[in-house]
Amino acid sequence: MISANSILPDNIDELKQMILSSADTARFYEQENRLLREQIRLLHAKLYGRKTEKLPGAENIEQPSLFNEAEETVFQAKETAEEVVEVPAHTRKKRGRKAIPDDLPRVEVVHDVSEENKKCACGAQKSRIGEEVSEQLDIIPAKIRVIRNIRPQYACKACEGVEDEGPTVTIAPMPEQMIPKSIASAGLLAQVLTAKFVDAIPFYRQEKQLERIGVEIPRATMCGWAIKVAERSAPLIELLKDEILGGPLINADETPVQVMNEPGRSNNLKSYMWVFRGGRIDSPGLLYQYHSSRSAEVAASFLRDFKGYIQTDGYQGYDFLDELEGVIHLGCWAHARRKFMEVTKAAGKGKTGSADVALTYIGKLYTLEKNVRLNKLSPKEIYRERQQKSKPILEEFRDWLFERTNKTPPKGLLGKAINYTLKQWDRLVRYIEDGRLRMDNNLAENAIRPFVVGRKNWLFSGHPVGAAASATLYTLIETAKANGLEPYRYLRFLFEKLPKAKSREDYKALLPPYIDKAQLVLPV
Repeated sequence: MISANSILPDNIDELKQMILSSADTARFYEQENRLLREQIRLLHAKLYGRKTEKLPGAENIEQPSLFNEAEETVFQAKETAEEVVEVPAHTRKKRGRKAIPDDLPRVEVVHDVSEENKKCACGAQKSRIGEEVSEQLDIIPAKIRVIRNIRPQYACKACEGVEDEGPTVTIAPMPEQMIPKSIASAGLLAQVLTAKFVDAIPFYRQEKQLERIGVEIPRATMCGWAIKVAERSAPLIELLKDEILGGPLINADETPVQVMNEPGRSNNLKSYMWVFRGGRIDSPGLLYQYHSSRSAEVAASFLRDFKGYIQTDGYQGYDFLDELEGVIHLGCWAHARRKFMEVTKAAGKGKTGSADVALTYIGKLYTLEKNVRLNKLSPKEIYRERQQKSKPILEEFRDWLFERTNKTPPKGLLGKAINYTLKQWDRLVRYIEDGRLRMDNNLAENAIRPFVVGRKNWLFSGHPVGAAASATLYTLIETAKANGLEPYRYLRFLFEKLPKAKSREDYKALLPPYIDKAQLVLPV
């Protein structure tokens, strides 16, 4: 800027150039100031704002927000020639307490009137004409019992075993145990591991819980159990990997984890837990892998022999998938939508604009997806529905994005959201090619979420061996949940049967996709 003491040049051209240069500098700093304020509003919204990605006050995703005048004119002009998407009537669930499950055991307590009240005033005995029944839930605190394995011993008193070529004393062998010579039964192992990997209760808290009921099991012992169980489960993990690679679609995602005592690495460096979801569409498998790196080589080593669809977020480590023969790389609309949601959060309450237009387009696509799921359409029917209704919306949205690129600063949040969506466009639109596919990678993100919740409680893994064991146990538990199995019941069943498995067929029969819920019966 020109100060009051500056000496102005006598040459008019030089003076004009100075003024223009000052104006350019002012515009530059004004734009930088606007971008920085936008970033501050976004950070403030992330810290203190609503976490949901739903538009505030939008009860119907088809109902757009009130745009500013310029955007409203553009959008309404396109709406006039647009096909109307019908949405099923909204149904509200009846409020009230849910019924108590029928499979829970019942204890009947009869509250009868006195014998005196069973007599009528006329002197006759009253007859029982019915009853009124109400139910309450009761709970008995956890109990630990001791299983005594008694093995009678037999010997011949006549010859004291001299005439027998076998052992002098005959005794039945001990049943196969998940952890030989351990005090942990299948039930205790299942309880300890379910508490940590499902309920996110660290071992040190479980140690205190067990102390309250009179049992002392150090956390180090429980950690050792988890590692040994993971080692015994290795054949299952290999079979599950084959199941996942044999399916038509794999979803992949990763999240940071802090692991101590990694060779050659500082304890404050990030490691990663990767998850791959795939296999049969109706009975999927989930495989977790711990790695010290987020390198593309991790995904490449797992996926290089796969043929089919692979769905990921926009992380550049997955870019190699576009070059693999026989692989069709899908993008994630949830991530694209999240970019535009950040624009609306940074804009502040009550302010709308181009980001709302983009969110409305994306909302229409999601509404169509919701409808096909609610109507339980077959993959072929879903494909036809998408070609007829989703494809025109996608084409119109793409044209709108291209039109906005020339009017939007690329460094702003809106510019970044538009550029991200256009860069990912070929991956984003591929879901309409096959009715088995989904719009987003939420199945993988939902699979990684239990690990993220647990991480908030136990913060880090003490050793790479422990991190690898955690990956194995999350694999077993989350695959069980994805196939509708209750985790504790499945783990107990698994730990009872796994020591007896000998062949590949024996191990495969223990994978969650091949287990009937009726097999998971708890002892009385």
